[in-house]
Amino acid sequence: MQIILTTLKLSKKSGSEPVKSNKAPVRRTEVAKRDRSVAAPKAAVPTRAEPQPVRQDPANRAPANQSPAKAGQRNHRFDGKSHQSTSADAAPNERKPYEARQSDNSHEPRQARPAGTDTRTTPRPDKNEPQYRQAPRRGGKVRDGYDAVATPQYGAAAKAAYKSTAISTDLPRLSKVMAERGICSRREADEWIMNSWVMVDGVIIDTLGSRINPDAEIVISSYAHEVQSELVTIILHKPVGYVSGQAEDDYQPAIVLVHPDNEWLDDPELNQHHAKEFQRRFLHGLAPAGRLDIDSTGMLVLTQDGRVARHLIGENSTVEKEYLVRVEGNLTEANMKLLNFGLSLDGEKLKPAKVSWQNEDQLRFVLREGKKRQIRRMCEMVGLHVVGLKRVRIGSVNLGKLPVGQWRYLRNDERF
Repeated sequence: MQIILTTLKLSKKSGSEPVKSNKAPVRRTEVAKRDRSVAAPKAAVPTRAEPQPVRQDPANRAPANQSPAKAGQRNHRFDGKSHQSTSADAAPNERKPYEARQSDNSHEPRQARPAGTDTRTTPRPDKNEPQYRQAPRRGGKVRDGYDAVATPQYGAAAKAAYKSTAISTDLPRLSKVMAERGICSRREADEWIMNSWVMVDGVIIDTLGSRINPDAEIVISSYAHEVQSELVTIILHKPVGYVSGQAEDDYQPAIVLVHPDNEWLDDPELNQHHAKEFQRRFLHGLAPAGRLDIDSTGMLVLTQDGRVARHLIGENSTVEKEYLVRVEGNLTEANMKLLNFGLSLDGEKLKPAKVSWQNEDQLRFVLREGKKRQIRRMCEMVGLHVVGLKRVRIGSVNLGKLPVGQWRYLRNDERF
């Protein structure tokens, strides 16, 4: 295959005319051309005028290797002396060059400052002088007696400490007063205070840890009452083999039985107008108000209401709890009296109890306290062995016909 290359020559049309411009041509001035055969002259560098030598007394003439001192030249020292000191009263080392002074002092060890010497340039404050006349000091809050360990740094505790400095620490906290009056629990009181739902003597309190007068007037917002009315309390018939609180030793907690499939719907006294539909939020904060041993069965109270929990298991609680106890062994009249009053557990004397025979092999206990495994330990002290234990009443609320493993809501007309 053969490739042929050709060249085309383009030419202007014969009839085309040159373009004319209406602007006048620009005439540039000709710049003088430099002769390139000669080197360009160097730029002149400004030179300093040599300082005039200062007349000196022959007796105080400076050394030959030093240049005369400039007029007005000062050292940065506070004494204001010239950089080159030529006075007759100057120290011998100041009249020597720097290298000579260093060589003279090289063999002398540096002397240590005595302990307690203040090396700061800032003078110490004078107690006799007013503050505005003293030099500023360093140190921040520490100089004013600020204690970072004892003073809260941040959060609600710091805010409470700042606002309660003028209040005596002997006064009780607001949350404690609310709990003692039965308004709510301390945990609920803290939540209400943070939500600004509590008013004390006409002032809204929104700071945790605030202290008030024990006789102060406390008013609660309707929002708090609305939230409190939605709290639930559940009565559960706990079977044997479930623990009251958290799971332990591979035993499940009793709260796992609280679900819609185990709700007792055949309660003849249940008010249908106030029937509640089970919701998952009912499990939030639901906790047992009292214990029941893993080998025991009967009535267990689970509640979200702090008032109910405090009423049942508080330090000053006097609510009666009734038990039916099946025992084996012989019980004398003297031991029966000891069961009612006279026994001690863990070094503390027990409160008076009501113990009587329910039938020929079953005792009825009514207690106003609840120590760990109290009934079983009491029976062991008088020679009895507990075969079965069932709690049937707490306060004025009875277990009734509630089947084992099922639960119901606390009715509106029931009070412990």
